Amino acid sequence: MTALVWPEIYFIRHGETPWNAERRYQGRKDIPLNEKGQGQANQNGKTLAALFKDRGLDPMKFEWHASPLNRTRDTMDRVRAGFDVHLPEVQYDVRLMEISFGVLEGELFEQLPANMAIAPGERTEDYWEYRPENGENYRDVEARLEEFAKVLTGPSVVVAHGGIARTLRVLIEHAPIVEVINWAPPQDAIMHFTPGKMELLRG
Repeated sequence: MTALVWPEIYFIRHGETPWNAERRYQGRKDIPLNEKGQGQANQNGKTLAALFKDRGLDPMKFEWHASPLNRTRDTMDRVRAGFDVHLPEVQYDVRLMEISFGVLEGELFEQLPANMAIAPGERTEDYWEYRPENGENYRDVEARLEEFAKVLTGPSVVVAHGGIARTLRVLIEHAPIVEVINWAPPQDAIMHFTPGKMELLRG
């Protein structure tokens, strides 16, 4: 079996939503950005445009991919507004949607019974395998991202979700699951993935 080769990716998590602020399981629920999240997305667009200019990168030579949920569409639109050139069309891909939390979606982290789920910050490595009722586990996300990787033909800008960022760290950076499972992917930074590495970039 041929090893999967990932191209260079500039990854942006969507800006904050009301449910992020309230610490609710969000998953596939289509929650819009709040005012803070709109500002984060706007700033990430300016930061990305400045990075491309400083690094001599042509945004026309990048593919642009995003999750189809509204919070990622809005974030992508705001990111692209940071550029003063016409950009390639965005390819919206369901494989970039957030991990599904099933019956947990809408629930507050702090109010869940201990036998249902564990809040971020307290998870152990085996949480990677945990699949809530009607939901997914991170192995499921790995499988769909490996399928997504096959459509990438060159360097890309990707706007998606926290669960996708965690999984990409495992697949591309080869970060240990025990480190990633409690990591809070930032909404005010750009994650630059190259084979075996991830760097956080802020304006």
